[in-house]
Amino acid sequence: MAISTAVLQAEMTAATPMSYWRTVGWRLARDPTTLVAGGVLALIVLSALLAPWLAPYDPAAGSIRLRLAPVGSPGHLLGTDEQGRDMLSRLLWGGRMTLIAGLTPVLVAFVVGSGLGVLAGYIGGLTNTLIMRTMDIFYAFPAVLLAIAISGALGPGLANTVIALSIVFVPRVVRVAESATVQVQGLEYIAAARASGAGVTAIVRHHLLANVLGPILVFSSTQVSLSIILAAGLSFLGLGVTPPAAEWGLMLNTLRQSIYVNALVPALPGLAIFVTSIAFNLLSDGLRDAMDIRG
Repeated sequence: MAISTAVLQAEMTAATPMSYWRTVGWRLARDPTTLVAGGVLALIVLSALLAPWLAPYDPAAGSIRLRLAPVGSPGHLLGTDEQGRDMLSRLLWGGRMTLIAGLTPVLVAFVVGSGLGVLAGYIGGLTNTLIMRTMDIFYAFPAVLLAIAISGALGPGLANTVIALSIVFVPRVVRVAESATVQVQGLEYIAAARASGAGVTAIVRHHLLANVLGPILVFSSTQVSLSIILAAGLSFLGLGVTPPAAEWGLMLNTLRQSIYVNALVPALPGLAIFVTSIAFNLLSDGLRDAMDIRG
């Protein structure tokens, strides 16, 4: 009897469908590409967070005698830059600046853009027209040119870079959020919630957001790699993080004249940007596939 009960419980458990997010996690755990990308990003983030303890030298301390030491030099595993500063230390510390400048604008855009998009899509009418036409003004400009223009007007600095890139990404998220909200609010369960007397706040919180935040999250994750590249590009042009701070784009700028003397050392910041961007792209692709239940 005990055996039969155990078998019956196992069959009932197997027949019970997994929750949506549990299914997403199950699919992510079985995607080797996503797991590798997530592992690489975890190492990059941890190395940036632990930079004060992992960096062997002060990233701002240099030595003219050790300028442009090659990779593998004694005491400097990844060589030194044009001022004799340890490249490993600067790459570790630079990851902090690059990740902050790349992730913060997307996070701000996710929060602000989701709110504005859901508001425009649910209320509609004049509110929708006002919000969406305002977003279209910013969306009409290429992301690179808009980021350069805003950064040029605000001036260099990490805070201004975050503000400029947030303005670039908010309209993109608003469009996705508004489109998802318009599709969802026409479904039967929203009409049933209205008929039952539920208020606007309750409908938005319990019925609307639960179904539109998924697509918004997936889209926002695809923008992280672009944000990192744009932030590094602004620093490379002198419109982002300012010296002597360590930031991968700024390091590319200061090392560009040294490529004819030691080509490998100047390539290291670019390689770090490339690997980080590719890892974010692969992770966002895996997240999109895992959240596509129809797939």
